[in-house]
Amino acid sequence: MESEDRVPAPEPEQNPEKPTDEWVTGDEPMTGPQASYLQTLCQEAGEEFDGSLSKAAASKRIDELQAKTGRGGETPAPADREQ
Repeated sequence: MESEDRVPAPEPEQNPEKPTDEWVTGDEPMTGPQASYLQTLCQEAGEEFDGSLSKAAASKRIDELQAKTGRGGETPAPADREQ
């Protein structure tokens, strides 16, 4: 097998996040992990949990509640931090 024919997998930070409106499976019911995390965020934010959300809607709701609760903020990589 020649290694020259292989295309290296992109690094995780090189994979741009696709907008939730463009997700192929965005209309499917939210996943178990999404539901669990969303329940936690709803409790912390004092908001009602909606178990009928789609994957895409749950992702948007998680983003909203993370902003409200201060959870899930990204820590910049060491090279991105101001000195």
